[in-house]
Amino acid sequence: MNAESETAGETEGHADGQGERRPAEVAVVVIGYDDAAHVTDAVRSALAQGPAVREVVAVDDCSQDGSVGLLERLAASEPRLKVIRRRVNSGGCGTPRNTGLDAVTSPYVMFLDSDDVLPPGAVDALLAAAEGTHAEVASGLCVRRELPSGREVPWQPRLYTLHAVVPRPAQRTRLVHDTLCVNKLYRTAFLRAHGIRFPEGRFPYEDVVFTARLLAAAPRIALIPDRVYVWHVRRSQTRLSISLDRSGVENWRARTEACRQAYEVLLGAGQKELARTARAKFLDHDLRMYVRELGLRDADYRRAWWELTRAHLAEYDADDWARNPAAPGRLIGQVVLASPAPRDLPRLRELAARPARLYPPYARAADGTPVWSDAVPQVSLEPLRARPVRALPLAVDAELRPGARGTRLRLRLHELYGRVAQAGPETVDVEWRYRDDGDVVVHGGSLPLAPCAGVAGAGDTAGSAGSAGPGGSAGPAGRGGPAGPACRLASAGSDGTWSAETAVDLLALAAPGVGIWDLRLRIRFRDGASRDVTAHALTGPGLLSRRAVPSARHGVVLVQPYATHSGALALRVAPGVRGVLSVVRARLRRLLH
Repeated sequence: MNAESETAGETEGHADGQGERRPAEVAVVVIGYDDAAHVTDAVRSALAQGPAVREVVAVDDCSQDGSVGLLERLAASEPRLKVIRRRVNSGGCGTPRNTGLDAVTSPYVMFLDSDDVLPPGAVDALLAAAEGTHAEVASGLCVRRELPSGREVPWQPRLYTLHAVVPRPAQRTRLVHDTLCVNKLYRTAFLRAHGIRFPEGRFPYEDVVFTARLLAAAPRIALIPDRVYVWHVRRSQTRLSISLDRSGVENWRARTEACRQAYEVLLGAGQKELARTARAKFLDHDLRMYVRELGLRDADYRRAWWELTRAHLAEYDADDWARNPAAPGRLIGQVVLASPAPRDLPRLRELAARPARLYPPYARAADGTPVWSDAVPQVSLEPLRARPVRALPLAVDAELRPGARGTRLRLRLHELYGRVAQAGPETVDVEWRYRDDGDVVVHGGSLPLAPCAGVAGAGDTAGSAGSAGPGGSAGPAGRGGPAGPACRLASAGSDGTWSAETAVDLLALAAPGVGIWDLRLRIRFRDGASRDVTAHALTGPGLLSRRAVPSARHGVVLVQPYATHSGALALRVAPGVRGVLSVVRARLRRLLH
């Protein structure tokens, strides 16, 4: 019986009990260190879950900011709250969680960090799923809430679209991707029977190892689509959380070590498919995330990062690389392994984007095989020839020029070893998404894609003289001359190109006030297939600079196209006097700090 078919009957079996008063069966372990500003909010969100929560165990990791006093005052009026103060700071999250787990007396346990909250109904939903399906673990949707904007991004939403029961984790290897420990309810006796604990001391990414130990024990897992955890992301704080502070190479060392231990735990338990999936997850998630940020680091960081990554990837075997060989993370990993020193960082950044963009040049080996570049011919791109067009890492250049007479967006789609011409690109749908609220969208229309004049539709190239790579300025047009202004964008070593151009509705983008808009494109092909992409932001004279555009409604609109960490085009908009003042204040804050 598969996970989905088992779910239907069991979910129905406990539906009638939803309105019944549940006995107090859950403990919530809250950990914190020097977080007096938020810890009581976290504890109160746990207590507010209702009578199902028997106890809240708050473990303070030797704070010096008065956190303990706040917790003890709250405990004086709340008998369910137990406060434990560690005498020595552990340096991490694992030890205080273990301390709390040892103090738990309830049949079920959850974990909560001091700067996050449990949304209303989270415990009831998880407990109903665990008891109704006889599962040792119940897991639900976590959302990352960016503060102060309030923008929410679901974490691993593919796992939590429907109610499901997974009798054994090997039946749904995607579970390896959800390395959080906080969006889950655990049967306490199961954790203790299998000795499942967190790594002790200063061990960043302790969740990764804990989750591997959990999955290695093969629990029965219930999945629910309910929101059960709100993860607050405060990037503007002076002190970032352990996992968010990626500025030093030691953070990457810790992450690779956690991923290595997770793999060994799963493999040692005989969970070979889960172990393989853990390595694939490292390539697709961890590696791509850090590659996108490499351009922000200094040369010493890059060299150290490159060395650590090569050492880690050297442990991979042929089967690890053979699975989904055209996946962006695998291509990035192969380039790193093949190169003793950092190279091609702008191009790797583009490939690490989501969705991935493989920027030119599109080189070939002597026998015609597509390869990464003339300098790294050992990395083959041949698997791209068999990849569906809807999954190809298509590269689109974007140039945006704000002006008093109108703001124009010019797009140029590159060929990719003949695959694009073969599929027949016809139109591109343009939309701008408001970053603080992804549901707010300004549609830019569906534009015809025109092949640039004098350019072979299915052309391939190994690079052309005078072309520009990612982040380069505009170079010469195609061999036969441009069909329009968009054809004058940088060809970057790509012969086959298609272009489109449209006006940008600044009035619509200014409507929500000060904010950032991300450009999203959908390329539509002759057979009905489509590919969602972002666009590489071209740089050069007059590009990516702030402009003050006159506006009849707002007086003036400040507009600044810019490249994100992954190189994609985005647009900052600040309308009216308030918008101008907000930009001035932001600049002053940066100068003063």
